[in-house]
Amino acid sequence: MAILIENIKARQIIDSRAIPTVEAEIILSNGIKAFASVPSGASVGTTEAVELRDNNPDYLFSKSVLKAVKNVENIIAPELIGISPLNQDLVDEKIEKLDKTENFSNLGANAALAVSMAACCSACKLLCIELYQYIGGINANILPVPFINVINGGVHSDNLLDFQEFMIVPIGAKSFSEAMKMSLEVFYHLKNILKKKNLSTNVGDEGGFAPQLNNAKEALEILCEAINKAGYSSDEIKLALDVAAGELYENGKYNLKGENKILSSCEMIEYLSSLLREFPIISIEDGLSADDFEYWKSFTSDLGKKSLLVGDDLFTTNPKLLTHGIKSKVANSILIKPNQIGTISKTIETIQIAKRACYKTIISHRSGETESTFIADFAVGMNAGFIKTGSLSRAERTAKYNRLLYIEELLGKNAKYGGNYI
Repeated sequence: MAILIENIKARQIIDSRAIPTVEAEIILSNGIKAFASVPSGASVGTTEAVELRDNNPDYLFSKSVLKAVKNVENIIAPELIGISPLNQDLVDEKIEKLDKTENFSNLGANAALAVSMAACCSACKLLCIELYQYIGGINANILPVPFINVINGGVHSDNLLDFQEFMIVPIGAKSFSEAMKMSLEVFYHLKNILKKKNLSTNVGDEGGFAPQLNNAKEALEILCEAINKAGYSSDEIKLALDVAAGELYENGKYNLKGENKILSSCEMIEYLSSLLREFPIISIEDGLSADDFEYWKSFTSDLGKKSLLVGDDLFTTNPKLLTHGIKSKVANSILIKPNQIGTISKTIETIQIAKRACYKTIISHRSGETESTFIADFAVGMNAGFIKTGSLSRAERTAKYNRLLYIEELLGKNAKYGGNYI
């Protein structure tokens, strides 16, 4: 007898920023239960799928998600009961049809994705296999290179740094476990350096330090110092930036308030180019605003062979936007955030488009995370090659790294590290 979805429940839970989010629970006809929770971003692209909130000023500062919870239980659940959890495409297709919009503005992407992820998790439980195996089959064996956010800025902290994230990338490791060792050593040295400079070692939303530094160059210099003190070279550990330029873009200019600079698009490209020349930067995410599309073309032409140019707000994990970007020759990499598009099927479609065009794919968390380790398995299942899931502190971040360490152990000799396949 086929085992089918028997019931779907939802509830409001709390994310890592003390903001409500949605958790879905799928119960199969044989009693198997699977749970999935949805993250939430602080820096949100204008073309992202809509995160539904109640907007009730008298309850949890308008942040509650009780409408989304009700949409799961009253609208989505009745349509999915009796369907096999093994048919992910059908589950997601039904959710999309129920919403009747392209951006989930009716049901909420938080409601849709929670159910989509829970279906995926219930399927692997039903088959008694690991989630990464269910997603990718026997070919799922590449452990992703981590982009580890060790200095927070922008909307992720209260300091004056304009750029949102300063990351270390242990590209020269031989394995994921070695990558963690290398990164931890740099993290410890960075903390000591900040203490010696009488700078704060408090952490921001994503677990990275949030010191009061003056500009991007100063942050990058401190990171290089930490890497050197840990005994590594710039060939072994690279740097990466999330500029989050959309947060800086005002009236056609880039307002770097912390650095007291107002730059044109050309000047912004040159500024980033100068940082690329001076520091071992391997990746620049959202170097320009998504609204500055024409200049993305020259940005890509100028720097695309020297660095990963990652589109986050530019593409918002949307297959149509990515296809347009590929045709327009903008960026060469994409950040993948399932909650930007609303279902696992659409997320996979976007990754497949990126891979066909030889765009690099970086599976990403959000600033508001839960204890879920779904994206760790997803990164391995899709052989993405890269993952971005925050710093080496705060349990909602380290849970993903710890899951990847376990996956590497499960794979044994078949495990491959993404740094060898870039």
